[in-house]
Amino acid sequence: MRLFLSRFTAFELLLMSIIAALGVAVKPLVNALSHLISSPLFIPGGALAGGIYMLFVVLGAALVKKRGAATLIGVVQAILILALGLPGSHGAFSLLTYTAPGLAIDLLWLSLGHRGCCLFCCFLAGMAANLTGTLLTNSLFFRLPALFLALMLTVALFSGGLGGVAAWRITKIFQKHRLVDSHD
Repeated sequence: MRLFLSRFTAFELLLMSIIAALGVAVKPLVNALSHLISSPLFIPGGALAGGIYMLFVVLGAALVKKRGAATLIGVVQAILILALGLPGSHGAFSLLTYTAPGLAIDLLWLSLGHRGCCLFCCFLAGMAANLTGTLLTNSLFFRLPALFLALMLTVALFSGGLGGVAAWRITKIFQKHRLVDSHD
C-alpha cells in the first residue's frame, strides 16, 4: 500500500481526500433532491443521483491524472461512509460499492489510454462509474425485475455521463486558473 501511495504527491493525496469528502458530504442533499424529482416520475432516484456522486470520483481522478486515483477516491469515500455512519452506507459492503466505481474508471482509462484528458473519456468514466455502482447495488440489495433494471441502468448511464461532463468542465476551470497542472 505504501508503494501505491508513494506515486502520489502530498498535494494530490490531499486534493483527492478533499474531493472524496465533498462527494460524501453532498450525498444526503443530492439523494433527497433526486427523490423529490424522481419519485413522481417513477424514475429510480439512486441511479439519477449517482451521476452527481460519480462526478466527484471522475473529477478527482481527472485532476490528478494518475493510475489508481479513482480507486483511491472510492476507498476514501467508503471509509468515510463507514466511519461516520452517514446515509448511503451499505455496511461492510460499502468498501465494495464505493470502491468498484473508481476501479471501473481506472480500468476504462487504462484500456483507452486516457486519464481524464478530454470530454469523451470523462463522459465515459461517469457512465462506467454510475453503471458499475448501480449494477452492484442492485445485485447486492435489490434484485429488481429485468424491465425496471433496464430503466434504472438507462438512467444511470445518462446521469453518469452528465456527471462526467460536469467533472471535465470543472477540471478545465481548475486548469485555467492554474490550481492544478494540466498534464495534457
